[in-house]
Amino acid sequence: MKLTRCLTALAAAAALSATFSATAAREYSVSTVLSDAFPWGQAAQKWADLVEERSKGEITLRVYPNAQLVAGDQTKEFSAMRSGLIDMAVGSTINWSPQVPELNLFSLPFLMADSSDLDAITQGEAGKLAFAAIEKRGIVPLAWGENGFREISNSSKPVKTPADLAGLKIRVVGSPLFQDTFTALGANPTQMSWADAKPALTTGAVDGQENPLSVFDVARVDQVGQKYLTLWHYMADPLVFAVNQRVWKQLPEADREILRQAAIDAGKWEIELSRNAEAKRLEDIRSRGVEVTELNDEQHAAFVEATRVVHEKWANKIGTELLEAARAAIAK
Repeated sequence: MKLTRCLTALAAAAALSATFSATAAREYSVSTVLSDAFPWGQAAQKWADLVEERSKGEITLRVYPNAQLVAGDQTKEFSAMRSGLIDMAVGSTINWSPQVPELNLFSLPFLMADSSDLDAITQGEAGKLAFAAIEKRGIVPLAWGENGFREISNSSKPVKTPADLAGLKIRVVGSPLFQDTFTALGANPTQMSWADAKPALTTGAVDGQENPLSVFDVARVDQVGQKYLTLWHYMADPLVFAVNQRVWKQLPEADREILRQAAIDAGKWEIELSRNAEAKRLEDIRSRGVEVTELNDEQHAAFVEATRVVHEKWANKIGTELLEAARAAIAK
């Protein structure tokens, strides 16, 4: 009888222990658009690794690359996270801008000249306002990452002036601002997901595309006819490490701190990684026979002037307070 009671007690203790372990070990989904072959995907994986280490295995972030949690449609990622279908994400300001109009700030053509301008925005008052806009929509932003400045390529000719873009079909993401920018430059912007872009470039359904050097390099865009690349730095695409608001509220404060600090550290690591790789990427791209054009000041000014109308159209949609904060940060 005593043995039976003892075994029963042990079984109950084991069940309680198992329940506690199941409660202690938590797993969350993390969405990204690119895999860990790219700095973007590496940022998400670094976040997951740091959280795993610092939580001593009690928190697991399972990374789902290639926007697979939204069937490849990257512009739906923010909505899916807000609704709770996705717990967390390392997302792009471009892809989230349809739901958070303020994030179109970063897509304004030729607003930022270089990484110093970008840092001045993200690390200052403008960055805080951008994060507040995200949080207002049900997502908690934790840290910045970077997808890099976007350059333009095509299969037809070198692009040195706005006139060179006339009539070219350029693949763009699903953002009205991109449509306006390339229309202002005389091109024919064609919206499609990145999953559809390479086949379209292969068949010639579109003539060109715009992406950071990391995407051009790793995805071997030169293999689908993109033989002309122009370094015009027309916009940057910061990444945001973020968590669904309901998930965030359910977490103990200690877990929140682990997630936040790990995101900050992963973001800094990825930004440095991405920037340090630029020179080598460009060297490799040139070695594969791609003709690279670097704009001089006069050529750059012509693109700035041609897209000034886009700034005027989008200022109110982005918000004058945010836009003024960004311009003030750059001016400093």
